[in-house]
Amino acid sequence: MIKHIVAWRFKDEALGSTKAENLLRAKEALESLRDIVPGLLHLEAGIDVRAASDPWDIALYSEFDSRDSLNAYQTHPEHVKVAGLIAEMREARAAVDYEA
Repeated sequence: MIKHIVAWRFKDEALGSTKAENLLRAKEALESLRDIVPGLLHLEAGIDVRAASDPWDIALYSEFDSRDSLNAYQTHPEHVKVAGLIAEMREARAAVDYEA
């Protein structure tokens, strides 16, 4: 199994919306990827509930049955669309993939 974890810090404003609005938009977009990509076993997205000074605003936790499935997810048209949307709203991104 491959675990894929990503965290983003969002801009205060982007695409004509506030950070809070964009965080909700991103969460919904990420969650829309459930049941679309073969080999994606689990996906959850969460908005940080701590103080606004924390370095990350939203995180994605997902599990894949194999590296091939993770690679297919990366190039899946729906994931590419969501990644493009988030790229316009974010300031920074961090990711880690590991076998479990």
